[in-house]
Amino acid sequence: MKPDAPIPPAIWAIALAGMAPFPLGAGVYVYGPADLVSPALTVLLTWSAVTLGFLGGVRWGLESGRETPRSLRLAACILWPLAGWALLFARGMADPSVLLAGYLVVFMLQWLFDRAAPDTPSHYPRLMTVLTLGSCLSLAVALEQALRM
Repeated sequence: MKPDAPIPPAIWAIALAGMAPFPLGAGVYVYGPADLVSPALTVLLTWSAVTLGFLGGVRWGLESGRETPRSLRLAACILWPLAGWALLFARGMADPSVLLAGYLVVFMLQWLFDRAAPDTPSHYPRLMTVLTLGSCLSLAVALEQALRM
């Protein structure tokens, strides 16, 4: 791809649709009726774990497709799904604010990992920045509400 190639509209559409549970979950968690607060938190926590697993898989796929995959980068790809699973597993044992903050940190670390990743399509860093920003803003809004509860 060219260095400044535009991101294809189909990629944007699918990526934004896949990100929709973040703002929807956060919106219901903060502004929804009391009986939907817990399900909205479940949406945020589970979708965060699923998304981190997906992002780890994307990076695994990009790296394992190389002629000579780098073992350290492959090993690092599993950290994001493990972190997502561990935070989801901790539900019920940790305060929601801790879980939301944990996901926020993991998403930012994942973004840093992706930004530093060599050999990715030229549009990948821009796409990941927008999607990470959307998920992190949603988690931050929910975190702010959780800290008030």
